[in-house]
This record gives sequence, C-alpha cells and structure tokens, in this order.
Amino acid sequence: MKKQVLIFTFIILAGIMAHAQKFAYVDTEYILDNIPQFAEAQSQLDEISVQWQKEIEDKFAEVDKMYKDYQTQAVLLPDDMKKKKEQEIVEKEKDAKNLQRTRFGKDGDLFKKRQELVKPIQEKIYNAIQDIANSNNYAVIFDKGGSLTMMYANPKYDISDEVLDNLGANLNNRKSRSNTGSSSSSSSPSSTSSPKTGAAKEPPAGGMESREPKK
Repeated sequence: MKKQVLIFTFIILAGIMAHAQKFAYVDTEYILDNIPQFAEAQSQLDEISVQWQKEIEDKFAEVDKMYKDYQTQAVLLPDDMKKKKEQEIVEKEKDAKNLQRTRFGKDGDLFKKRQELVKPIQEKIYNAIQDIANSNNYAVIFDKGGSLTMMYANPKYDISDEVLDNLGANLNNRKSRSNTGSSSSSSSPSSTSSPKTGAAKEPPAGGMESREPKK
C-alpha cells in the first residue's frame, strides 16, 4: 500500500513538473532558407565542386589517352620501353585517384570547405536559439527538420521567426516554408544542416578502372 502511494505521488509530481516546463520548436530548414549567407555558401560550394570534378575528369581522360597511345605503339616498342610506359600510365592513374580522394573523400577538401563556410552560420543559429531559450525560459527546443518524428506541432510554439529576428533577417523578404511536415531532434543546428550543405555534387568513388597495360 505504501509503495502504491509513493508511485502515485511520483506520477502526480512528474505531471506537475512536466506541465511547468515550456517547450518550443524551430524549423532550421526554413531558417537557413532565409539567411542570404547560407545561399551564398551553397553557391560557392557548388562552384568549387564542379571545378574540382572537371579537374579530376581531365586527369582520368589524360590517363585514358596515354593507355590508348600505348596500345597503338606497343607492337613497335622494345620491352624496356614498354615497361617504362606501363609504369608511367600506372603512376598517372594513381595520381588521379589520389586527387579524387583528396578533393572529395572523407574529411577531404570539399568537406573542409563546407565546414569553413557553413559552420559559422550554424553557430549563429544555435546562439540565437540559446538566447531565445534563456529569455523565455524554454526547457526544450525541438528541431522540426530533424530525424525524430513529431506527430503534431502547434504553430504557436514555432519560434523560427523569432530566431530570424534575432539574426537580423529581413522580415519582408522571407521565403515560405517548403512543407508542413513535423519532426524533431536536438536543438543544435549542426545536426540539421546536412540536407542543405550537401548540395555540392561529389563524383562517385573510383573513376577509371585500374588496369595493367597489355603487353
């Protein structure tokens, strides 16, 4: 009996505490859409990605030309010259693949450039959310753009425009939200930027198949 009373008391207290907490949510996708610096960062990343991809494709095209030239000339070349040209082709292809990994691999140049351009914007958003949370005594601020499903979100608890106000975004030129779906995750914007910051296209791994020139 005493145990049941304690459990009942705990449930009532938990209910009171939960009722006392203030919650809100933000739509970081909507926020990012309304920050000009983010659109500029996206455009710059796309431009760099296209430039680097062209650079890599040119190197693989050069390897392909060397290989075709070798096939044409092989019957006329002495063995020592064949081996030399074969080694040149292998080294050239290796250099092209190394460049591809350097530019687009994990923690590569594109990843670092994305961090350089986007992370400061993410930090500004996170700081704005913290300021609003502290000013309004919010216990939790969810992110509508995250990965945990929120079945319903009352628009009156959406503080996304307050965040944009805090960031000084122009009220008259704000874009509308792309959708009305709701989901939630942690309040740090760094976890929500992936759908946006991944706009720069990366070439598929590999490229030209490794091959040993025919003798």
